[in-house]
Amino acid sequence: MLRIAHLSDLHVLSPRGTEWRRVLFNKRITGYVNLLRQRGRVYRREYLAAVLAAAAAHADHVVVTGDITNLALERELEEARALLDGVARAVEVTVVPGNHDVYLPSIQDGRRFPHHFGAFLRGDLPGLARDLPAGPFPCVKLRGPAAIIGLSSAVPRPPFVASGRLGEAQLAALEAVLAHPEVARRTPVVLVHHPPVDGRIRALRLRDGLVDADRLRAVLSRLGRGLVLFGHLHARVRWRLPTAAGALQVIGASGAALDHPHPRVRAGFNAYELRDDGSLAAVEAHVVAPDGRSVERVPLPQAEAGA
Repeated sequence: MLRIAHLSDLHVLSPRGTEWRRVLFNKRITGYVNLLRQRGRVYRREYLAAVLAAAAAHADHVVVTGDITNLALERELEEARALLDGVARAVEVTVVPGNHDVYLPSIQDGRRFPHHFGAFLRGDLPGLARDLPAGPFPCVKLRGPAAIIGLSSAVPRPPFVASGRLGEAQLAALEAVLAHPEVARRTPVVLVHHPPVDGRIRALRLRDGLVDADRLRAVLSRLGRGLVLFGHLHARVRWRLPTAAGALQVIGASGAALDHPHPRVRAGFNAYELRDDGSLAAVEAHVVAPDGRSVERVPLPQAEAGA
């Protein structure tokens, strides 16, 4: 049995205050205003600590589907790396970036994400990866019955836009990855920050969705089974996405530090178990309990996906 813990949207804040010269006169100012209005009150560091500890104790592999930082400040990147290093001392970790991790063109051009998180992006099929500003993607790790495949949908966007894009080069590389014999004989576990299923009108998808989600679904449509894990929505969702050969489980995780009364949103992680033959044995959510220090299990119901 392979146990995977799925976290997302940690939104680690700068531990030593705001770097004003890096916030003013660019997109970060809108994020900082949002932080003052809401995020700083609902993201709890003690909840994140409890979730990271519980995930490390529960799983064989921890995956993080983006928005690890809040404003991609250097101090936040350093703090987030330190937190994930702590998890990695107990269990293997794989990460992909979210839009908050590549907040500005300067962050992308400076390759700050792979600089800080490259240790979690060392794949087993590096020859199939594309050298993107966010790192080598697709990042493939072959672990028992699973092929864990990380994708980057993170690209800098203007203020008030949070959409993501994979791009044709990465999607073509993903097709080659899925055709590789070592991947084809395993169950794919695809990681991406933005939701691959989005039934909203195109204008809303262009604002904060995955703009080439249809292309991603087309690449995945040949699969008979697998998991597609994402974040971004700050809510737990589980959809069954039919394919030509079977169906995929498309599952979103909520924010790993969110203080919220509803169990669909409250801080926690999702847990998946794969049998040795690659079949899915269990899906559940582990949610921070009212005491704020422990986690409790809650069901993760499934609905049919609508693209």
